[in-house]
Amino acid sequence: MKLEDYIYLDEQEKPLDHPVTDGGYCGILQKVAVIGDSLSSGEFESCDEQGNPGYHDMFEYSWGQFLARMAGITVYNFTRGGMTAKEYCESFAEQNGFWDPEKKCKAYIIALGVNDIINQKQEIGSTDDICVEDYTKCKPTFMGYYGQIILRMKKIAPHAKFFLVTVPRESDPVPTSGPEYEIACAINELANFFDRTYVIDLFRYAVAYDKDFKARFFMSGHMDAVGYQLTARMIASYIDYIIRHNPDDFKTVGFINTDAYNVGYQP
Repeated sequence: MKLEDYIYLDEQEKPLDHPVTDGGYCGILQKVAVIGDSLSSGEFESCDEQGNPGYHDMFEYSWGQFLARMAGITVYNFTRGGMTAKEYCESFAEQNGFWDPEKKCKAYIIALGVNDIINQKQEIGSTDDICVEDYTKCKPTFMGYYGQIILRMKKIAPHAKFFLVTVPRESDPVPTSGPEYEIACAINELANFFDRTYVIDLFRYAVAYDKDFKARFFMSGHMDAVGYQLTARMIASYIDYIIRHNPDDFKTVGFINTDAYNVGYQP
């Protein structure tokens, strides 16, 4: 037996260099919630003879459900087309019971920002807008609402892992300005602010979602079925990379949301 045949450990590896098709080490997370917008909801865009668009959230085609089937885990869709962090905090989560402790998970994947920043031009803010002591006092900015989501989920599942997804770029080389860049900077700042929190940096490490990519994997303004499955493979491969490169962070994942612990290891 060769260990490297079972766990890839190249120190020079970048996050998406080693693709997995079986979920990889995502399988250890067991129960995951995805918080996101249309691109997390498996939304397909229809168009009638008059050119009128229609929008259809089809969760069974979401990358979260492809990930669930791939890795053999449970994934909740806490998602809807058009979702923003603001709406999630102010109404959507409460209306759908997403703050319910019975739905607590071992990990949360958050993919927001397109509607917040690009479509609605909300102020991004900073981590100064996050009130750790009282989430109701977080300021009404993208960072404030995003931080509120994490704080409330941490209250429900204190030792859960958080994976924050950046918005992919549309061109090469990697831009150093523009809304996708600003969102990526905000997401990285949030990950540095919170413990047990990691970045799935598609902005930096995924291929550019350029004209050729969209011709192959999009149908009008949203992905097609192959695009959503491809996204699931990228998310799975990135989380697998994070787990392999941070083994000490995931030793006690089996104890998350239980009363068990091991005094020799950080939860």
